[in-house]
Amino acid sequence: MNKTIEELHELLKDGKITSQELIQESLEKSHRLQEKCNAFVTILDDAKETEITDDLLSGIPYGIKDNYSTKGILTTGSSNTLKDYIPVFDATAVKNLKTHGAVAVNKTALDEFGMGCTGTTAHTGAIKNPWDTTRICAGSSSGSAAAVAAGVYPYALGSDTGDSIRKPAAFCGIVGYKPTYGMISRYGLFPFASSLDHCGVLTRSVKDAAIVVDAMKGLDEHDLTTWDSSNIHLYDKIDGKVSGKKLFYIKEIVDVTNYPNATNELKRHLEIFHETIGKFKDIGVTISEVSMDKDLLRTIPSVYTCISNAEATSNMSNLTGIIFGDRKDDKNVFEMMKKHRTEGFSPLIKRRFVIGSYVLQKENQERYFLNAGRARRLIVDKIKEFFQEYDALILPVASGVAPYLDGSKDELATNDLTILEEHLQIGNFGGFPSITIPDGFINGLPVGINITGNCYDDENVLNIAYALESVMPYKNQIVGGDKHE
Repeated sequence: MNKTIEELHELLKDGKITSQELIQESLEKSHRLQEKCNAFVTILDDAKETEITDDLLSGIPYGIKDNYSTKGILTTGSSNTLKDYIPVFDATAVKNLKTHGAVAVNKTALDEFGMGCTGTTAHTGAIKNPWDTTRICAGSSSGSAAAVAAGVYPYALGSDTGDSIRKPAAFCGIVGYKPTYGMISRYGLFPFASSLDHCGVLTRSVKDAAIVVDAMKGLDEHDLTTWDSSNIHLYDKIDGKVSGKKLFYIKEIVDVTNYPNATNELKRHLEIFHETIGKFKDIGVTISEVSMDKDLLRTIPSVYTCISNAEATSNMSNLTGIIFGDRKDDKNVFEMMKKHRTEGFSPLIKRRFVIGSYVLQKENQERYFLNAGRARRLIVDKIKEFFQEYDALILPVASGVAPYLDGSKDELATNDLTILEEHLQIGNFGGFPSITIPDGFINGLPVGINITGNCYDDENVLNIAYALESVMPYKNQIVGGDKHE
């Protein structure tokens, strides 16, 4: 399954392959990858082919992150609290894909309820990186990233509250795209932090990302944050013509002198970033360095922690074991709920709920939650100020390659690398369209680069990413293929 959606569609239309053959290949690869990387919660061995039409997605298999509601199919959010939950409705994004003839073949594993960045808190066990199974994929869309990188299918659904599509994409050498907030309905997506949550996709090419999001997006009466994107045509508007575009990067994030203990890996990653900047200049794009208050940048992870955990505490208050989920036996309803939440959630989730409850307490709201909202606004306003002059922001993803599974912890970063590791959260603060694409290899492992633009400017962001992808040799790469160091 190392072909693009366009290539697969042509093969299907010409009768050179059948949808059922593609599905069978995808299922076989799913089982092999499950043994290697533990990427799935459910594999749908009874998946059926669909009619091949002029729709590019018809008959092509894909994966669904297991925090998207799927009618009649186990949907756990990778949590013990919902280990037997079978929804009675499809998420709007899934329903939209069905109308385009897409075929779901598995539900991918994730950090519990999407609240993690390592892929190690799924109730089915840690998810391993297919490039090196001793390393993480990042989270929370870990299983989706692993499956797409391993060639199980050309795309899988993800969700992104802080960087949960874009960082796994970088660590797995693929494309990860979250569109402008509200372009894709969140109805049927398990809510984590409602003001930050984005639906999106992981693919192996920018065009594939455009094709899939075109099919997923649209107004939805069930999600009042959606907006009319019918005049936005991501796939049709990709032409690679970017001469005259103006991009910027933030000096304080990519200046190696800001990292006094920089490892050789970090130094090489920043070198690769600047080499890529040079490729952009070769195709007529202007790249400028801007400066941003470092103290404001340092607030990013704490702002994210306050807001996301507060919203999660509220959103997850319905997980009592009474309405649905694993109901516990006890002497009264309060003890039942206490046992359900104590025994069902991982330590990470419970820690986040404690933080969220604390910052929402009346005596703490002003100091923590409301101040976090003010800092968020300052950050977003500053980035929007840059967008008045520039088309997009370009930055490296993280400080290097995927960390090792052993010793990986989901904790608030507090070292020199905090800004470099957490800056993708800016895209969620402002609801900005943001895409990660492969940017090379360090010691045989992939690293990524991210492009973020202003709200509703998705066509421009994807076209810029496509132009850059076109001058680099990483399009549609899969694990085990040729690596271009």
